[in-house]
Amino acid sequence: DFTPEQESQFEKLGDLYSDWNEKINVISRKDIDSLYEKHILHSLAIAAIFDFSAGEGLQIADIGTGGGFPGIPLAIVFPEVQFTLVDSIGKKLKVVEAVVEGVGLTNVKTIHSRAEELQPNTYDFVISRAVAPLKDLWLWGGPLLRGGRKLDEFKNGMIFLKGGDLSQEISDSKLRP
Repeated sequence: DFTPEQESQFEKLGDLYSDWNEKINVISRKDIDSLYEKHILHSLAIAAIFDFSAGEGLQIADIGTGGGFPGIPLAIVFPEVQFTLVDSIGKKLKVVEAVVEGVGLTNVKTIHSRAEELQPNTYDFVISRAVAPLKDLWLWGGPLLRGGRKLDEFKNGMIFLKGGDLSQEISDSKLRP
């Protein structure tokens, strides 16, 4: 259930991304027509499992945010949560900043940096969407987490949207699935 403001913010995303994508390619040209299905709804899959609004003062880092996914859609759904969108490519963050301003989000900041250069022990959750292998995401995101926070039945941690057969990637990471 979205508020009228959230609905308006989601509606604005289509035009903003279409306009910016013509200038700076942050979404595959073949995918821009499927923006809502392939990018926005995919990002919102996290919100189907994790109710970030239940955690007061949560800080979430989106590493390798690219065009702002999954961070921007989640920031719309959870306006009380602070999102830090991180990418090493400045032109992508230019688009992110324009979209954030265009939809009126006040709970998003951007950092032009590599994830491993961020301040450790700062975030309750680290999120990412198909950026790198799990072993790399763990190395980059693990140090960013501060301990001791809990959200419903979930301890703070990392949430990565990945696709395909991940069995080899999970094995290589030496992490438990």
